[in-house]
Amino acid sequence: MLVDAISSSTVRRWLHADAIKPWRYRSWIFPRDPNFADKAARVLDLYARTFEGVALGPNDYVISADEKSQLQALHRCHPTRPPGPGHVAQVEFEYERGGTLAYMGAYDVHRAHLIGTIAEKTGIVPFMELVDKVMTQEPYASARRVYWVVDNGSSHNGQRSIDRMTTAWPTARLVHLPVHASWLNQIEIVFSIIQRKVIKPADFADLAVLADRLCRFEDRYNQTARPFDWRFTRGDLTNMLQRLDTDQREATLAA
Repeated sequence: MLVDAISSSTVRRWLHADAIKPWRYRSWIFPRDPNFADKAARVLDLYARTFEGVALGPNDYVISADEKSQLQALHRCHPTRPPGPGHVAQVEFEYERGGTLAYMGAYDVHRAHLIGTIAEKTGIVPFMELVDKVMTQEPYASARRVYWVVDNGSSHNGQRSIDRMTTAWPTARLVHLPVHASWLNQIEIVFSIIQRKVIKPADFADLAVLADRLCRFEDRYNQTARPFDWRFTRGDLTNMLQRLDTDQREATLAA
């Protein structure tokens, strides 16, 4: 239909109703790990309480772990104004930097239980301190097996990290995600909650206040949390990889 003029509201309405919205996009990363399918399926099986085709027992546990680094203690130059009738909270734009710390998190995916530690920075030593804290607590201290799902960060990557974990705790087993697959790590969901509920808006007098808030949130979370309704299964993984393979072949032919 051709017209001499058209209102901007009509254009907006047409674009909103259109099936294709080319101005919108989502970032993603193509799987680059040659063993992506096997590694990802192993983690998804653990979430479904199986490992290598065998059902987990009542004395087996699955921990999802990672580090949330470079958390800043930003101290606002003027006090935050609390919300009130007709207006939202107001946070001062200018701030003073009070340093950074790292939060090391271990999340029991089936019990919805969070255990964390505070460190100056990430690394092998802080990560193993987290492992020690978890493995010396019940029910993990007397567990038959504790599976630790981790990404490929420098604190816990490679065969040496597996050997280090087994040497320190024979009942613990490190299970690596594929490269660039942190979206399969349930601790990242917990970290997103921490970012929204604890970190933002950032206004901390110093690092001690930030660390205290993280620890107090952990206690409250464990009182009310429920396991995540994780629905991405091994079958969904297979379908996704088949779709990506088809898209790649079609793109290659088109080129």
